Amino acid sequence: MSYRSRTARSCRLSVVVPVLNEQQVLPELHHRLRNALEHIGAEYEVIFVDDGSTDKTPDLLEQIHSQHPSFKYIRFSRNFGHQAAVTAGLEHSSGDATCVMDADLQDPPEVLASLLEKWEQGYDVIYAVRRRRKESWIKVALYHLFYLLLSRLSAVPMPMDAGDFCLISREALNQINALPEKERFVRGLRAWVGFEQVGVQYERDSRQAGRPKYTIIGLLRLALSGIVSFSHKPLVYVMIMGLLVSGVAFIYAFYLVLLKIFLGGQITGFASLMGGLLFLSGIQLISLGVIGIYVSKIFTEVKSRPTYVISMTRGLELKNQEIAAPTQPRAAD
Repeated sequence: MSYRSRTARSCRLSVVVPVLNEQQVLPELHHRLRNALEHIGAEYEVIFVDDGSTDKTPDLLEQIHSQHPSFKYIRFSRNFGHQAAVTAGLEHSSGDATCVMDADLQDPPEVLASLLEKWEQGYDVIYAVRRRRKESWIKVALYHLFYLLLSRLSAVPMPMDAGDFCLISREALNQINALPEKERFVRGLRAWVGFEQVGVQYERDSRQAGRPKYTIIGLLRLALSGIVSFSHKPLVYVMIMGLLVSGVAFIYAFYLVLLKIFLGGQITGFASLMGGLLFLSGIQLISLGVIGIYVSKIFTEVKSRPTYVISMTRGLELKNQEIAAPTQPRAAD
């Protein structure tokens, strides 16, 4: 679809929604999302991606699909993670524009109209920028620190306070889907492909019901994945730190030699010696840890395992892989 023909009423809109144990919020999400999409007036599909839910979420998704076939869903064989769920939805969407949003209603469906307006103006990636978060100050501080580090370390420009909530044109999405990474950081890939990008500010609501799926540890793991995937600067900083420590050690050793030769001083001090050894050991362990994280990334990519495995779909034709066949019981000998 060319820029000149980009109109909301003549396009097909896909909405990707990862879900995990969201039985409490799904009815309200379905209601608000359907109202927002019908208000826009475009042909649409909604793709729920069930990331291995253990509550009544699959039953609710089945009911929603039976009532409204435009609400489709994919179910994973187990929990593969939020980014894998987003990836599956993007790979199976068919719209001229595809939106990604969370299921907890912190991303208001009513903002879709504002994102679509920017798409009509010719932008290919429209990311929603959080004006304010209704969360604990600890999470707000950690999010701010993460985006600050990511924007400073990344080799490509990363917008501040822009999560996965976004709208992507078919042209840009085809390029994102073609990228070969197995462990994916979608908002980073979205920035990496380029095209015309713009941010739209919105008020991020508090979670409507249920519990957050990202713990502090999970957020730290996501942050680490994003930084390592899009920056080699930590390796450079480790090398610079090693050079500085080596330089200081050389200068100190040279000072001790001069002290011994010209001033006849005694070189003693068990405490200072042990302090130096412990400091250097810490530097070495940090360096090995940073290198190990990058090696782990390489190992994950080399194995070439699929990002996710699908056990069931409703209303969709599978792409890239077949549905995992259920295990058959062994016949008795």
